[in-house]
Amino acid sequence: MAKQSRDSSPQARGRRLARIGSELWLETGSVKRAATELMRRYPVICSLQAHRYACGLSQDQAAVRYNQMTSHQTSLGGTSINAWETWARERSRAGSAPSFTSLLILAAAYGGGPTGVAEEDVSPGDLVAEAYERLSVEDQLALKRYATINSASPPATAAPTTEPQATEAAVATGTANTHAAGNDFIITAPTVEYGNPDRLAYSLPSPTPGQLLNLDWASFGYGIERLIHQIKNLGRRTDVDACFGINEAGLVMATFLASAQFGRCPIGYLKCNKSRDFISLDKASMFPDLPDTPDIVLCDFEVKHADVVGFISREIRNRYPGAQIYFAVFGAMTKGKLEVGDFDDLTGANIMRAANFKAVFVAATMSPPGIEPPLELR
Repeated sequence: MAKQSRDSSPQARGRRLARIGSELWLETGSVKRAATELMRRYPVICSLQAHRYACGLSQDQAAVRYNQMTSHQTSLGGTSINAWETWARERSRAGSAPSFTSLLILAAAYGGGPTGVAEEDVSPGDLVAEAYERLSVEDQLALKRYATINSASPPATAAPTTEPQATEAAVATGTANTHAAGNDFIITAPTVEYGNPDRLAYSLPSPTPGQLLNLDWASFGYGIERLIHQIKNLGRRTDVDACFGINEAGLVMATFLASAQFGRCPIGYLKCNKSRDFISLDKASMFPDLPDTPDIVLCDFEVKHADVVGFISREIRNRYPGAQIYFAVFGAMTKGKLEVGDFDDLTGANIMRAANFKAVFVAATMSPPGIEPPLELR
């Protein structure tokens, strides 16, 4: 009994996962790939932990590696690593968020792999993929700017483009970003009684894993067309009283859906103010006059881990008692591979189920840290 207790202790589990992480690193030759596989096998592990385990490090050893990266100008301890991982792993206010500069140092430290001498380029945004939205606004902007600069800088060994005419022609015809849409696949989603649960979605593979995928207007419009296709194929006629958009990107989606699919029905606007783990509605939000027990389509650009849609759906039902809410999301983050058939393979599946939507429509799936709408709509 005592042996079983020791084997199930957090320390024992940590040592076992660090050993598995090191083995995966040897198999894949990559900290990022090893971390991704660890999170696939053990969904409760946050990205910060997974990258540390992929290096075979304990929290104290990770702190030593961190201090080595700063030439020992810092004296970080394992308790700080624990606080950061607790923050990333928990949805409560436990732990504390790492700063942007700390993430930069950690990314460099973990890029060294188990040996400490590898030179893998680990993205700091990758380390907090599931908790990105809980960072301070300043650190979110810094990570976004860092990713943009890195993706815009071509590798020193990059070969010159051999067919500039083809590239220019693609831009001129508006097809330059068609590669943003990956393969089509069917995912089953919550639906109305006797309705069709199959959603013809598509993947959004990122050419630079670990960085935000920037979409152009053509890609944005393509996703909205896919949502319209799903609504039309629900198996019954869908009449709604209003379309609501969450923040500006959701508002654009709601506007297109209201006009193209729902006979120019009224449009609502839900502007969210987020501060770490707290969400509130801004006074600029708009709630149109609607009949009793209205049917509403709620639009959001992406769903990750944060329970924004749960908060919003409660607000809508408070203002419109008896409201029936359909949910349309452009991009839903997955727990592992992009092409999934099971709704529960989405990171926000439990959040969307708990919101008790009448039906859910998903245009595309994405990987961490997510996607960026045109013109950086919020």
